Amino acid sequence: MRERNLLDRILEPGELSVVFQPIFKMGTARRKLHAIECLIRGPRGTNLESAELLLEYVRCKREENLVDRVCVETALAAARALPGHPRLCLNVHASTIGRGESFVQSLADAAQRNSVPLSRLTIEIVEHAPPWDEAGFLRAIGLLRELGVRIALDDIGLGQSNYKMILDTRPDYYKVDRYIVHGCHADSRRRAILESIAQLAHKFEGQVVAEGIEQPSELNTVLGVGIELMQGYLLSTALPLAQISSSPELTAN
Repeated sequence: MRERNLLDRILEPGELSVVFQPIFKMGTARRKLHAIECLIRGPRGTNLESAELLLEYVRCKREENLVDRVCVETALAAARALPGHPRLCLNVHASTIGRGESFVQSLADAAQRNSVPLSRLTIEIVEHAPPWDEAGFLRAIGLLRELGVRIALDDIGLGQSNYKMILDTRPDYYKVDRYIVHGCHADSRRRAILESIAQLAHKFEGQVVAEGIEQPSELNTVLGVGIELMQGYLLSTALPLAQISSSPELTAN
């Protein structure tokens, strides 16, 4: 299949699908659902069914803005069928957010079409390596906050998730990459990084989400440094709508 035709297929209705991965709040007698991340999957039967390859393909083609808008619409259309009213996390490229009012308006329109209040949304900023329109990006972040949308900075500890991005975006959520979390129970350096991020987020009035929790020892270590929000295969894999809708734990308000 030619490259352009593959992009066309991504944009066709029904070619993208959504799975949902819970984010839990731990540290209490019973874990509690905090939010659900909406994860896009590419066309079935292609390499782009993998989220990582889809993300890379879109970035290489510089079609983040076009595809992100379709992904947001797809995610919200699927999420409206979730029981309860969970907080929803949507991944969006920084370059798309850099469109300023244009992106904010498209998000607001998609939320209205799918009867999802903007106050339930968290925008997770991904692939935030320059270049993008920085002025438009910062303007959009401000507008999103005015509308009640929360902001998460993805991949904390890697790449462009640096102090400048933290200062510019003032994220509500600091999502620590699984590379930092993996094996933290047996690595004092990883524990030190996790602890420093937790302290920084606390001082900046944000919350940390530890990604990639796969072992009970990792969970206990993350809790030990003061991080209560987690996601990963130990807690739950990414689930299709029918499966996540059948679990009372995952659909509680």
